[in-house]
Formats: sequence, C-alpha cells, structure tokens
Amino acid sequence: MALEVFHKDETLQMRRKLIGQSCRLFFSHDPVKIMRARGQYLYDENGMQYLDCISNVQHVGHCHPSITQAAAAQMDLLYSNTRFLHDNIVLYANRLAATLPKKLCVFYFVNSGSEANDLALRLARQYTRHQDVIVLDYAYHGHLTSLIDISPYKFRKLEGQKEGVHVAPLPDTYHGIYREDHLDPGQAYADTVKSLIEEAHKKGRKISSFFAESLPSVGGQIIFPTGYCKRVAESVHEAGGVYVADEIQTGFGRVGSHFWAFQLQGEDFCPDIVTMGKPMGNGHPIACVATTEEIADAFTANGVEYFNTFGGNPVSCAIGLAVLDVIEKEDLRGNAVRVGGHLKQLLLQLQTKHPLVGDVRGVGLFIGMELVKDRVSRKPATEEAAHLERIVISTDGPWDSVIKFKPPMCFSIEDAERVSTCIDQILGDMSQKQKDYNVSKALDTIQVHLPFLTVLHN
Repeated sequence: MALEVFHKDETLQMRRKLIGQSCRLFFSHDPVKIMRARGQYLYDENGMQYLDCISNVQHVGHCHPSITQAAAAQMDLLYSNTRFLHDNIVLYANRLAATLPKKLCVFYFVNSGSEANDLALRLARQYTRHQDVIVLDYAYHGHLTSLIDISPYKFRKLEGQKEGVHVAPLPDTYHGIYREDHLDPGQAYADTVKSLIEEAHKKGRKISSFFAESLPSVGGQIIFPTGYCKRVAESVHEAGGVYVADEIQTGFGRVGSHFWAFQLQGEDFCPDIVTMGKPMGNGHPIACVATTEEIADAFTANGVEYFNTFGGNPVSCAIGLAVLDVIEKEDLRGNAVRVGGHLKQLLLQLQTKHPLVGDVRGVGLFIGMELVKDRVSRKPATEEAAHLERIVISTDGPWDSVIKFKPPMCFSIEDAERVSTCIDQILGDMSQKQKDYNVSKALDTIQVHLPFLTVLHN
C-alpha cells in the first residue's frame, strides 16, 4: 500500500509541529522536498533534477539496484538478532579484513558512526587503563555525550572542554601555525601532540588515545602533511595510548588510490583502531570498529558482554557485502581517481581566474575549495562561501569558508564539468558586483540558467 503524500507546504507545516526544531533542513528558507533518487541525481515533487555533490553516505549512488535487491532478498529470508549463528557477519568481516592491514583483524558491528566511535573510546580506555583523549581542533566524532566531549566543533558551543580532553592544533598547512612553506610540517605538527602528552603527564594524567579523522572533514577537507600520523602514533604509543583512525567520512575507496584514507600516510603507518560508518551501508544504518587481537582480548577480559541488537544483523551485512561488490565491479576507486582528479584540475583553473579561490586541496572524491578575502592575509570569505552554498554546495571548516565535494562515487566527468561551470558563473557574478552585491537578484539569475544544480550536506 502506497504511503500518503502531502503537498510540500503541508509536509513542512507538519514537520515544524512534530519534529524537534534542532533537526534542521537543508535550504531552510525554501526547503527542497526530495521524492526519489538514482545514482548522483535527486528529484523533487515536481520532477526537477538536482545534482548531488556531497552525499558521501550514498556511497555507490542513490538507490543502487544491487543494494536494494540484496536488502530485499535477505529481508525476505531472515532478519534476526545477531546472537544467532549466521554466515553473513563472518563473510562480511572477512571481506573487510582483506582491505585492512593484517593486525586489524577483529570486528565489532554497530549501527552508526557515533556508536562506532563510542565503542572505540571504550576499547581504548579498557586496553590502556587510561582515560584522557587527544583530539584535533575543530574535530567532530559523533552526537553521543561521550563523543560531544571529544569534539571541539561541538563542545565549544556547549559546556566547554573537559579536563581529560586535550586539543591539538589542526595540521592545516594553509591556515595553521605551520604552513606549506615549512620544511617539515608533518614533524612540526606531530611535535605539538608530543608536547600535549608531556603537559598531561606533568599533571599526573595518562593518555588512552589519539582520535582523528584520517582526513578532517568538518575541519575543512584537510590533507595531513607527510609523516604526521606515523610520528603522532609513535608519541602516543610511548605514552601507553592507542591511535584511533576515524574513517567514517573517508573510507571505502573515496580517496581512490587506497581503500582507506589512513593508507595515504604510507605502508609503515597503521592505526590500532579504525572506525567506519556512513558509506558502508549506502544509506542503510551499519557501522563497524576494527581493531587488534590484543585490544579485543582486553575488552573481553573485563567480563562484561558486548551485545548490539541490530549491529551486524544478516540484512545489514548483506547490504555491506553488496556495497563492496559494487565498488569492485564498477571500479569506483578508479572513478574517484579519474573524476576527482579532473574536478580538482577544473577547480585549480578557477583559482587562476578568481581571486576569491585561495586554495584547492583534496584527493580522489574528497576535495575542498577555500574562499578567501585576499590571498595574502588568507582571511576567510565566509559570506561569499554562503552565497555559493545556497546554489551549489555546502561549506565546512572553522570559518565555513571551505566548499566541500564528497559526492556519490558514481559522479562523472560530465558532472564535474557542470559543477565547475556553475561555480565559475557564480564567482564571476560575485566579482562583478563586489561593491554592491545584491544577493537575491544574483541567486535568481543563476537559478534561471542552472536550475539542475544543488548539493546536500551530511
């Protein structure tokens, strides 16, 4: 039986009445009501097509037939509690293990990235018997209370920094304390972590873990300088802690050249715990923690059973397996290299044309374009980025000045060229009207010529 469909205005009115107002909509001034999707395209109630450049959750594309078929087939057969013995969970764990370094061979399945990071925190503390955590500035690791406490992006707006949380500088070589002209920014930024550890020890505190996204997303699409992670891991290990790599935004081949973004740091670097989520179920709620036998054994030794009702259920694992199949069969890692490389080159061309574009950075289909008032001071162009966001994409970074690209992995060369053309037009219009820029008139003009372009943010 088909569900009832309301007119957009009625849906919006009901949402405002029934759904908590802290749950915000995209384009709140005039929300887009999406009715269906396929691949990298979304369609509203009037059938208008929107190009999706940021839905990294729908990793292999919206409503991929292989994923929906796998889900329906398994749901029709068995959708059970994970305490029953079943093949899917071990088949999926074995497939994931093949993508990771050998020492990361024990898996815990959960339902969301937040659950995965919360469990990683528990694993680290149980194994090390230490409590304190080092995180990067502007980091975001999830919405649970335990994760808000280690997410500067959130806790600075709430109760502030807890005593056992130590914030290291974001290794941003464009805006940070050590920039691209530094002889060894990786070492310099790693030394700031070492200093934090020494300061903590002087206060009698002990470090359980260093938590970091392998490529900071909320921090502004940051690419770590060479050697940073390995050197941080060395300092953390010397302090008796473990290194946790948050791959929830960046895993499953998004960087193209590697399956996991932490692998960009070289074969001689391996985290102790890896968390994954968002893309692994292509929109279905599944997430995971991968760790070593030693850490898993310490967690088991506490005598408290870990049980997750839905994590790793047969349907979730069938979907996860189907996602891995599509990544391989459709060469989506290769596509990330080809299309991501092309998009990055197009954005670099815009940088030579538009002074507002201060920096273009990224790898594969994880790309950021930073807007600045001027390239000397590098003052963030937050307002200008907001104008752009309302038409094409979403922003991130400490000053919301970084235009981010994390589209479904089926994004095409043609899609990249459409986006570049749209941004070129917007930036050109903004430049011409810099002194008395009329935002609403400019937006109306662009919408007439480019009604098919928009982006959603996760």
